[in-house]
Amino acid sequence: MKWIKFKIKTITQAEDILISNLYDIGLEGAQIEDKVPLTALEKEQMFVDILPDMPDNDDIAYISCFVEDDGTVDREKIVSDIKSVLSETAEYTEVGEGSVEVSETEDIDWINNWKQFFHQFYVDDLLVIPSWEEVKPEDRDKKILHIDPGTAFGTGMHETTQLCIRALKKYLTPDTKLLDVGTGSGILSIVSLMYGAKEAVGTDLDPCAIDACFENMEANGISKDRFKVMIGNIISDKAVQDEVGYGIYDIVAANILADVLEPLTPVIVKNLKPGGIYITSGIIDTKEKEVADCIQNSGFEILSIESQGEWRGITARKK
Repeated sequence: MKWIKFKIKTITQAEDILISNLYDIGLEGAQIEDKVPLTALEKEQMFVDILPDMPDNDDIAYISCFVEDDGTVDREKIVSDIKSVLSETAEYTEVGEGSVEVSETEDIDWINNWKQFFHQFYVDDLLVIPSWEEVKPEDRDKKILHIDPGTAFGTGMHETTQLCIRALKKYLTPDTKLLDVGTGSGILSIVSLMYGAKEAVGTDLDPCAIDACFENMEANGISKDRFKVMIGNIISDKAVQDEVGYGIYDIVAANILADVLEPLTPVIVKNLKPGGIYITSGIIDTKEKEVADCIQNSGFEILSIESQGEWRGITARKK
């Protein structure tokens, strides 16, 4: 089988948001090439004793998306759609050169190859385990999150997700109604419900989030009446904002990039109850002050700023 490869030249800071926006037009299974230094965990997962010398990071990144070549693919339309995504994204964040190169490639198993690097791990007392691994006998009495992130969403392994989970556990009560913005595979909502929250609502831009969340809910014994998933842009779509509801949430969690948190925060304050808790992550260290200032200027009092690696999590209370 052959695939058509659409390779976009961008910058490292735009990788995550562009991938999310590309999923919205149906381009999944993105591949990233950049020169960002490996984290300590990534180095461990390479299973080699001596790593090759890496070139200096030049902040250039290439995002490649693959479409099966069945003879009916309209390449010009896809390129046009990609350029529209680049143009729309450039309205609120830098995207770099934004050129698109089209080529062909032979069959590749890019959908499943990543699974070899995702193994069960702990976030404090919570065991996170992928659907393709078995729970060890000694772990069966522990609190366990069964997760199958699919190709489009996170695994819970990232530092930003772990920062959110720890913050959530501090503020959850049996009466908590949670709003999870950018829910993805539903990890934060499902963990919150496992730790006693009453109900959760998740929003995401990607329609694939519905199936991903429902599959993970079923795997963890969470009934659909406790977790509702909505698709749409809560930042700009008034209909989504209205459906989510105003002044009714005890906690809002948003594990999203800093460039998205800034326009999101002045909107999301309306969804929280007075005194409600706002838990954010996805904040690289160099963006900490910028996001913190935005949160304070939007009617919040910052309660704590936590660090894990180069990432920050900010917890605040609505005044």
